[in-house]
Amino acid sequence: MVRATTAERLGQIFDSLRAPGALVELGIIVLCLALAWALVRQIASRVEHKGSIWLGSRGVDGVLFPVLALCFALAGEWILGDAVPRAVFQLAVPVLLSLLLIRLTVRVLQQAFPQSGVMRVVERSVSWVAWIGAVLWITGVLPLLMAELDQIQWKVGSVRLSVGSVIEAVFNTSIVLVLTLWISQVLEQRLLKGAGDNLSVRKMAANLLRSVLLFVGLMVALSAAGIDLTALGVLGGAIGVGLGFGLQKLASNYVSGFVILAERSVRIGDMVTVDGFAGRITDINTRYTVIRALDGRESIVPNEMMIVQRVENASLADTRVWLSTVVQVAYGTDLDRLMPLISAAVAAVPRVLADAAPSVQLSSFAADGLELTIGFWIGDPHNGQGNVRSAVNLALLRLLNAEGVEIPFPQRVVHQVAQPPA
Repeated sequence: MVRATTAERLGQIFDSLRAPGALVELGIIVLCLALAWALVRQIASRVEHKGSIWLGSRGVDGVLFPVLALCFALAGEWILGDAVPRAVFQLAVPVLLSLLLIRLTVRVLQQAFPQSGVMRVVERSVSWVAWIGAVLWITGVLPLLMAELDQIQWKVGSVRLSVGSVIEAVFNTSIVLVLTLWISQVLEQRLLKGAGDNLSVRKMAANLLRSVLLFVGLMVALSAAGIDLTALGVLGGAIGVGLGFGLQKLASNYVSGFVILAERSVRIGDMVTVDGFAGRITDINTRYTVIRALDGRESIVPNEMMIVQRVENASLADTRVWLSTVVQVAYGTDLDRLMPLISAAVAAVPRVLADAAPSVQLSSFAADGLELTIGFWIGDPHNGQGNVRSAVNLALLRLLNAEGVEIPFPQRVVHQVAQPPA
């Protein structure tokens, strides 16, 4: 019976496509696509859209193009009314709707999980499901198939489920979760836009908002699918007990992430040392913190370690960092004249702060000369410390050479014992 119905449906579509009014429909569809393309290109040329969900990376590969094309097509179908058989529109509308679902899902998932390698498989799966659904819709098989699947039922407690209801629940849940991720992504970008010193607080608010929206979206999707949420109370309690025992570390890392963001003991941009790894905090997620060393290496530190272990924060209260270098000069050097010159030379080095000014101290009487310790402050430790120390040493070397000050080096005197005559 399904084959007969499909054949009849395809025969009707082919007959309608051969009708003279099909050319009018085709022209209107082409006009709708052209208008949507022109409008998207006009908008893309006026706004910054690189990687956005609405406009994509090239303007026409975002969500806005199928949305506009679908709206124009529906408007054209409404204007035509019953004047033509509307065969082309019966093909174009499902295709545009499938394209809209694919673009929406792919773009939202790419924005929400930019580094995930699973997204490629998800994109292909969504594309196959959307196009197969469009074909079933066009051929008229989809209503018959869903009716047959609704006949396959089973009972779970007091709830009666069917294969069709499960498929509808999965579809509704997927759509609601994708829309929830989209809304949370937009709100997160608004919260983090232009953030300065309160970047960590805004990051915490964005993570909390995403978690709440996902939970609410999941509850709405399950309720829309006809699942009694009160029946999930006992199951939720059992899952909570299991999480408490089996996922203690994971839960601890999530809680620690919110504590870190709330207390602001460490913030994005701080220079820290954790478990012997020193670097700059580039991101604080709900489960882990990303620390990037000055040589490009990145360390993923669980948030629990940031709470229970000692963390050295070089920029908690003040971003300034004190550095020092050592130089020796020969005995007999006029230090009263040389030390002010050294302070002035070091203060002229870029990145060395004038407040507080560099200091020069006679630290020890070494075996080969007088040892001077030069200390100075910098305000941007994330730009590196070895390069500014090298610049200070070069400035000292040029100064000592210009002043004719000797830099001593180890010298040894060899005494040869005279041999008695034979």
